[in-house]
Amino acid sequence: MSNEKLVEYLRNAGYIKSSSVADAFISVPREHFVLERYKKYAYVDNPLTIHKSQTISAPSMVAIMLELLDLRPGQKILEVGAGSGWNAALMASMIKPGKVYSTEIYPELAEYAETNIRKAGVKNVEVITSDGSLGYEKHQPYDIIVLTCAAQRVPEGLFTQLKLGGKLMAPLGGFHQILTVFKKNKSGFEETTHGGCVFVPLRNHT
Repeated sequence: MSNEKLVEYLRNAGYIKSSSVADAFISVPREHFVLERYKKYAYVDNPLTIHKSQTISAPSMVAIMLELLDLRPGQKILEVGAGSGWNAALMASMIKPGKVYSTEIYPELAEYAETNIRKAGVKNVEVITSDGSLGYEKHQPYDIIVLTCAAQRVPEGLFTQLKLGGKLMAPLGGFHQILTVFKKNKSGFEETTHGGCVFVPLRNHT
């Protein structure tokens, strides 16, 4: 399957609803972010293994997340868990001239993500090797914070780094999780849930 066929499938299946998400998928091909031995599966709607027992998410799951975030040009995003770099690159293509700061606890994966992002020609992403559960205070507050790894609960420090009116998305739970979005308002947070998902667990240095 080609990238164009994948996008057509995701549109027909209702995962991609907006032209902005479709354009991101077309401009940031998944093949740049998978291991060489899995290139032939780059446009199949399945997760694939990368380094350190981590995965690149299925395209349908990524599309669901991007649609829920409703990204806008000029936004500033914190991603916890760079992984392959694909999600960061997709978001970055949607928010130009904004910027994505993507944290990754494994140095090998951070380097892999950065290489893939550059290979795809995306320039407005900074990959940081750090414990993402602590956030990244240097560029707070963020319009959007996205966890691409599962947690029983959102680390408190991440909420404090979110801008008023901003969104935080996280897969919450144990082996099976619920995709959860928190919107920050003056009185606290509005929480909505968006179905089941399975992500690798959040790692930290504690």
